[in-house]
Amino acid sequence: MSGFSGVLQLTDLDDFITPSQECIKPVKIEKSHTGTGAKISIQEDGSYFQIEEDGHKQKLQKVEITLSDCLACSGCITSAETVLVTQQSQEELLRVLEENKKLRLDGKEGEAKFIIVSVSVQPLLSLAVRYDMTPEETGSRLAGYFKHLGADMIVDMTVAENFALLESQKEFVHRYLSSTKDNVKNVLPMLASSCPGWVCYAEKTHGNFILPYISVTKSPQQIMGSLIKDWVSRNLGEKSIYHVTVMPCYDKKLEAAREDFFNTTTESRDVDCVITAIEIEQMLQSSDIQLSEMDKAMYSEPWKKDGSEDLPIVKRHIGSGSGGYADHIFHYAAKELFVIDDPQLVYKNLRNPDFREVLLEKDGKVLLRFAIANGFRNIQNLVQKLKRGKSQYHYVEVMACPSGCLNGGAQVRPHGDMNLKELTVKLERLYTSLPIEIPDESKVTQELYKTWLQGQDSDKAGSVLHTTYHAVEKLNTALNIKW
Repeated sequence: MSGFSGVLQLTDLDDFITPSQECIKPVKIEKSHTGTGAKISIQEDGSYFQIEEDGHKQKLQKVEITLSDCLACSGCITSAETVLVTQQSQEELLRVLEENKKLRLDGKEGEAKFIIVSVSVQPLLSLAVRYDMTPEETGSRLAGYFKHLGADMIVDMTVAENFALLESQKEFVHRYLSSTKDNVKNVLPMLASSCPGWVCYAEKTHGNFILPYISVTKSPQQIMGSLIKDWVSRNLGEKSIYHVTVMPCYDKKLEAAREDFFNTTTESRDVDCVITAIEIEQMLQSSDIQLSEMDKAMYSEPWKKDGSEDLPIVKRHIGSGSGGYADHIFHYAAKELFVIDDPQLVYKNLRNPDFREVLLEKDGKVLLRFAIANGFRNIQNLVQKLKRGKSQYHYVEVMACPSGCLNGGAQVRPHGDMNLKELTVKLERLYTSLPIEIPDESKVTQELYKTWLQGQDSDKAGSVLHTTYHAVEKLNTALNIKW
């Protein structure tokens, strides 16, 4: 797993994201046994030595854990998962692009793949800060870079983010109304599902206890995958599409590799390859290419009737830099359930700035209690509250990374004198400076919904926008981590 292993590490034993302490896993070490046992000494450099009775020291072996070890671990990793995550590398993307170029040079256009790159906002902003450009210039030059590599079409993921928000709103209201019925359990709180690191943790650590609470709405990445492989492929004819997404975290690679997102119609995955901001930085450096010197290129809108192209207009949604799920669902639920238009959201920090709650109150009564929980330390507290029956929340926006997706594990790391906190603040300010996209008012989203999904049978529409989760049986090995 070259290119990934050195990035994902544990920090302070209460979060997964920021590099600090190395993660080690136990290995069998041949050593002599004594009747009185042996002492373990920890050196200043973090290495471990076993000290025998005679004073002899034996260094204990440290073993690296790869990205796939961490993401797919339920005690051990399967070989199948290793292969799937390997397919999500920058090396694989470059191989496909070069193979495509060769086929076209050899006059074998029919055998070449049609390569579409979908770009999300968080890595775009990360690259904008890294190369000191505006988001719009970064988007257009990034499109030029991918077309330079051989990509056929670059698209913006805002339409998929709109679908995810709209469907999450409907799902919450349905769950809330269901919770008022007798004998209906495990529907609230509804927990966000757009973060694959959180979903992977839930499936492999808490299983069937926690899964009923998690939203079944697909993440924007996977909705985009369905849109590209279903709607766009039909409009392009019989072309074989290779779909690449640009995302802020490595966990999105494992999400794309889930069997649930294998398209039986096209016999391919909805997302064939996930590339992150930090990998794009590495690709540019290894090729000695300056992003600011790349020719600008257009974004395509293949879901429009005229298939128009235009320079990118980078937009955001209200609320957090992770997509604004809590804010959007709060507004929608207030209106649909309590006929309260435009409620004011005033978040209150609880244990820390990454655990915040907001209330909808009327006549001294709390109608809705929402929260945002970022980082595994806060996730652990949330899960423990649920297990003790102490959670009062109706909805929680859950993200594995501290500060959410803008500080994703695969965003470009700080350069120069800037530290991670300063970089995160800068990204948040840049995000809030963007023009706002309102899903309910997006003509493109509404029109696409009608032409793509309306009239489809319920199973078809459900498979496009919804998914399922699966508890993973824990293995009784030393790799199990108790949270």
